[in-house]
Amino acid sequence: MHPLTSAMTTLKTSLLAALKSFLRGRSFLQALLAFWVNPKTMKEQHVDGKGMYPSRTIGEFLKEAEKLLLGPIGGDGLRRYSSELKYQFRERLHTHAECMLPSFNHLLPTGKERGQYLALDVGGSTLRVALVELRGREATGRESEIIRMDSFKITPEIKKLEGMSFFDWMATRIYEVIHKDTSPGQEIIPLGLAWSFPVEQVSLSGGLLLGMGKGFLATNGLLGQDLGEIIKFACKKQGLNVQLAAIVNDSSATLLSQAYVHASTRFGLILGTGTNIAVHLSVSSFSRSKYGTRPESWFDSASHVIVNTELGMFGKDILPLTRWDELLNADHPRPDFQPLEHLLSGYYLGEICRLAIVEAVETAGLLGGQLPPSLEKPYSLDTEILSRIEADTSPTLETALEHFTKHHPSPVPPTVSDIIAIRTLATFISRRSAALLAASVFSLWDLRHETESEHAKLTPTPTLSNDSAVVLPETDAEIEELEAAQAATPESTKVAFNGSVIEHYPRFRTTCQQYINDLVGGSEHPGSVDLVPALESSILGAAVALACATAEQKIVKESAPVKV
Repeated sequence: MHPLTSAMTTLKTSLLAALKSFLRGRSFLQALLAFWVNPKTMKEQHVDGKGMYPSRTIGEFLKEAEKLLLGPIGGDGLRRYSSELKYQFRERLHTHAECMLPSFNHLLPTGKERGQYLALDVGGSTLRVALVELRGREATGRESEIIRMDSFKITPEIKKLEGMSFFDWMATRIYEVIHKDTSPGQEIIPLGLAWSFPVEQVSLSGGLLLGMGKGFLATNGLLGQDLGEIIKFACKKQGLNVQLAAIVNDSSATLLSQAYVHASTRFGLILGTGTNIAVHLSVSSFSRSKYGTRPESWFDSASHVIVNTELGMFGKDILPLTRWDELLNADHPRPDFQPLEHLLSGYYLGEICRLAIVEAVETAGLLGGQLPPSLEKPYSLDTEILSRIEADTSPTLETALEHFTKHHPSPVPPTVSDIIAIRTLATFISRRSAALLAASVFSLWDLRHETESEHAKLTPTPTLSNDSAVVLPETDAEIEELEAAQAATPESTKVAFNGSVIEHYPRFRTTCQQYINDLVGGSEHPGSVDLVPALESSILGAAVALACATAEQKIVKESAPVKV
C-alpha cells in the first residue's frame, strides 16, 4: 500500500475509534490522544462480523473501578461515613415512622430459662414447627436444642389460600407436629412466633395483620385483625388450646437466640437476600411518640427495648455511590427507599456487578466485546455466581469458568483473563459491602455507648444499670467482685448474625470483622465487637422470646396484689 494511503487509513481508523469512545463518555481529544500514544489499547474486537475498538484496556477499567468502589472507604473515609451514619441513626430515634422502631420485647434472657417451648417460623417459602428445649447457659455447647422440627413447603397453591384458609392450613400442620404431646382439655399451650412479614405490633403477643406480599393472599378479609387471635381460632378447630405469647421478626430472633448463650449479645444481624440489624437500646433514647400507644405499665417495667433499625433505609446522601449504583437506583421501582440495602444485600450485589460488566464489555472489550445474551436482563447475575467465582483461587479458574459459562453462555467463550477481571470486580463489590456493614455495626455500637451514658444520668442509681433480664448481684461483696471484673476486662459485645451472604460468601465475614476491629480500635470507647453465628436463629429466637414472656408473666402474676 502507498505510504500516504496507509497513513490516511490509519487516521480514518483512529478518528472512528475516537468518535466511538467519545460517544461512550470520553472527550474526543482524550480518545484520539489515547490512540496515538498507544494504538495497542484500541485492539479491534469483532462483534457480529463488525469491527469495534475498546476505548481503554481492561486494566484501566479495573483501576477506575477500584478507585470508585474502594477509594471512598480507604484512609479515614470509612470512619467519616460511620459518623454521618450515626447521626442519621440518632436523628431517627425521634423521627421517621418506618425505621428505628422500638418493639415490645424489652427483656433479654437471663440464661436461666429452662423447659420445652413450642416455636413457629413462618417465612416466604417454608413453615417450620418445632419443639425447642432450653437447658440454661451453664450447659455449655448444649444451651438450646431443637428436639423435634417439621418443615412444610409453602407452595404457590398454598400462597393462594385466602383468609382463614391459610391459617387453617397452618393449624393443621401444628396439630400434626404436636398432637402426640397433647391431650384433650389440656391447659393453654403457649407459642412463640417468628413472623417474616409486616405486622403492626400492639403488644408482645399481639400484632395487626398487614399485607404479606410475596404472592400471599392470606390477609384477604383479615387485614387489621389480630394475628394472635387468628392463630388461636384456627388451632381451636384442631382441638388445640394455643395462645400466641410472643412475636418476633428475624433480626430480633437472631439477637435473642444468641443472648441466651452469650450474655453480652446486644445486636442481631441479618445479611442474605436482604439486610437488617436489631439492637438493644435504652427506652429513654427515643422520643415518646416513637412508641405509639402502649400502656404505662410497659414503661414502668422496661428500661431497655429491642429495636428494629430497618437498616437498609439509611444512607441517603451520605453513601459513596458509583455510576453503577446510580443506574440501579434509577431503575428501581422505589428509588431511594433503601439506599444502604442496595450496597449491602445479596439481592443487589450481583446486579451492581452486572452493570459494571456491561460497561466493561462495551468500553474495554471484556468477554470479547460481546455481552452474553442472558446478562442483558436486569438482575440476571446472581450473587451466588459471584460467590462461586470468588471462591475459586486456582491458577486456571476452571471451576469459576465452568459456573459462569453454564449460567451465561455466549458465542464468544470467556477466557481466563475475562474471569479474572470479573472476579476482581466481584471482590471490589463484596469488600465494599463488608466495609459498609462493619460501619453500620460500629455506628450502632458507638450510638449505644452514648445512649447508655445518657441513660445513666437519668437513672437515680447509675451503678450497674440492668439493661437485660440478667439478675444483678445483691450483696456488697458480689457488687465489688463484679465491678472489679468489669474494670479488668473491657466489655466484649457480641453481634449475632445469620444469612446466606455473611455465612457463605468467601471471606466476607473475616473482612467485615477486620473492618470492625479497625473502627473499634480507633474509638474512644473501650471493648471489642465480635461477630458470632446464630444458626437456626428464627426458631430458637422465637422459643427464647416465649421463655422470656412466660417468665415476665409469672413475675407480674406473683407481684399482683392478692384480692381478699
